[in-house]
Amino acid sequence: MPEPEQLSGVKGWLSRQGPVVFSAWTIAAAFSTYFCMYAFRKPFTAGTFEDTSQWAVDFKTVLVISQVFGYTLSKFIGIKFISEVHPRWRAPAILGLIGMAELALVLFAVVPTSWKFLMLFFNGLPLGIVFGLVLAFLEGRQVTEALTAGLCASFIFASGVVKSVGRSLVINYDVSEYWMPALTGLIFVVPLLISVWLLKQIPPPSVGDVALRMARVPMNRQARWGFYGRYGVGLTMLILVFILLTIIRSLRDDFAVEIWRDLGEDEQPTVYARSELIVMVAVTLLNGAAIWIKRNRTAFMSSLLLIAGGFGVTLAAVLMQSSGNVSPFTFMVLSGIGLYIPYVAFHTTVFERLIASTGEPGNLGFLMYVADSTGYLGYVGVLLFNTFAPQQENFLDFFLMTSVLISLFSIVAIAVTGWYFNRRLEDDVAVPALESG
Repeated sequence: MPEPEQLSGVKGWLSRQGPVVFSAWTIAAAFSTYFCMYAFRKPFTAGTFEDTSQWAVDFKTVLVISQVFGYTLSKFIGIKFISEVHPRWRAPAILGLIGMAELALVLFAVVPTSWKFLMLFFNGLPLGIVFGLVLAFLEGRQVTEALTAGLCASFIFASGVVKSVGRSLVINYDVSEYWMPALTGLIFVVPLLISVWLLKQIPPPSVGDVALRMARVPMNRQARWGFYGRYGVGLTMLILVFILLTIIRSLRDDFAVEIWRDLGEDEQPTVYARSELIVMVAVTLLNGAAIWIKRNRTAFMSSLLLIAGGFGVTLAAVLMQSSGNVSPFTFMVLSGIGLYIPYVAFHTTVFERLIASTGEPGNLGFLMYVADSTGYLGYVGVLLFNTFAPQQENFLDFFLMTSVLISLFSIVAIAVTGWYFNRRLEDDVAVPALESG
């Protein structure tokens, strides 16, 4: 493992800095990189596409299913790709994959209507791998939870911002809904290039990081599934919860325009960014605080409690909305906080501290991509079911019902998971304080 004096240039300088400077640089690089990626993935969801239908089905639903299917396939590819990719190829891969996604958006604007859904499939196909490439720069460090919370803040806030940008292009600048996604992406090209350069300067984990969080190494097929087999019951329960969480979180994200409309807050482009800014701050602070829990097993078990608490907030938000005791804006903020607390906890703490607790070398990308791939596959199934099943009076009703069912089941499942790992993992081992430099 390289020591600071063995690294040169910006990377060497950064490796010699204390936790505050290092974390600020790394969070900024990871946040901005993934924020920019969202400008190539989510703007199309700011459209309604009400002037078009395909196969007698709502056209936007067809587009969402198509992109998510490509994104899901990308996650399955990522199980192998992310767990094996060499560090030197991470930054070039990020730029190449996002470039492919932008090309697909341009084609989306120009091809005949009957082919547009296919272009969004090719848009989603490369983008599902980007998160794992960015995450690989952050894992296995003493401050990983704070770094990853900063990364996750990007997809909470960016989703709202790019929807606001896309909706503004349509409403205020009369841009076609079909050109809007590609133009939104172009706005973020230069920031993306700068962000990836910043990301590339992050040094590898130090000797001290490895001592506390275990070595994060590429995993071949035997290593990947050997690890899963040793903790199969608990991991399967966690992944089941993550599947359900991905479904409800994605419904809220992809159909935010429809939910806001059913709440009576239609055609206000800034509302998406304002609500998600509050969600981002609350969720990032809660999940990032895990860096102060020194014992890996304690941090892991605490993250399970945090997940259960998030689902509790979701239930409370639904009950208040159903009884008319909360404004539309407050409901969307509370539902966002309730769903993103557990979603981000999986990305920041659950798998990170589980690996560290086992004492086995490995990498976070493998577990995250097993969870992500199956999560998005479940989401595709729900979209298909909702497309061909008898329709709800409005999308809000479907969202509320699904939120309640998933939250209740997940709280029970997390309790069972905690019982399993409480018996399976070794006792806590205290670790030293953060390195100062």
